[in-house]
Amino acid sequence: MKSFEDALKHKVGLGTAPLGNMFREVPEDEARSTIQTAWDQGVRYFDTAPFYGAGLAEMRLGEVLSNYNRDDYVLSTKVGRYMTNEKEEKEGLFKDARDNKVITDYTAEATEKSIEQSLERLKTDRLDFVFVHDVSPDFHGDEWKAKFEEAKEGAFRVLTRLREEGVIRGWGLGVNTTEPIELAMELEDTKPDICLSATQYTLLQHEQALQNMMKSAEENDVDIVVGSPYNSGVLLGGDHYNYEKAPEDILEQVNQLNEVGQKYDVPLKAAALQFSTAHPAVKSIIPGSTRPDRIKEDLEMIQREIPKEFWDELVDKGFISSEAPLPISK
Repeated sequence: MKSFEDALKHKVGLGTAPLGNMFREVPEDEARSTIQTAWDQGVRYFDTAPFYGAGLAEMRLGEVLSNYNRDDYVLSTKVGRYMTNEKEEKEGLFKDARDNKVITDYTAEATEKSIEQSLERLKTDRLDFVFVHDVSPDFHGDEWKAKFEEAKEGAFRVLTRLREEGVIRGWGLGVNTTEPIELAMELEDTKPDICLSATQYTLLQHEQALQNMMKSAEENDVDIVVGSPYNSGVLLGGDHYNYEKAPEDILEQVNQLNEVGQKYDVPLKAAALQFSTAHPAVKSIIPGSTRPDRIKEDLEMIQREIPKEFWDELVDKGFISSEAPLPISK
């Protein structure tokens, strides 16, 4: 069985949210080509979730990965949602998803059902890591702590048992805010060992994560996987920031970062990837894409030489916290 570290080519895995038709309908051949290109480029860690297209991303990933030896790659998915055969009208991020009704549920029974469905869609007999998905203020508002308690008594206990039995390697939270991860790391009986933090430890947004989450992760020996390192694409010139339309102040900040990048011939993609992976708590970064050529570009950018002066200027201008670990200059 491939170790997590061996599965990572320069710490880069593939996030598959876009392959669930996030923001747009992705043709089947384009989705498969993206996954195949990632494999051909040496990527061996793949992250997915039932929420991504109501199972669509898992199905697409399973179609490609089922052609390979299961011991040769590392796979993570998420619990907290499962599908029914009932149909529903889709809206929001995944308005072009499959029309199966998605049920949000963090209980023990729902967790086991979610895993069973994911295994079927992924065409595999086992998962490596499982994240409890979106038990967070951005999805549940003022009710998120009640949902966290539901997950603590349900999903957390199921996943802890599966880890102890050797059925999975590890589990944690997969969220877009820092507080749920911080809370989970304080637990005694059901402590996570790996968490997926999306949008929170990036070139554009990292101050809050540095204050508590990253320190606590190191102290508790919890690995961090960074999701959405481009903050939903705004760092690369897109118009979405953290899954919503980017506000003007964020667009202006990106413009200013680009000006510094142009001065030193540093693409923001290279800076974003290398910044997020420089922290010792970060074990992997999982940029998502639906374009095969961008997979190759990600692997090139994370190896691109970036002068120390570039990082120094970003710190001097307040774009990067002086407390953030920076990539070692080549």
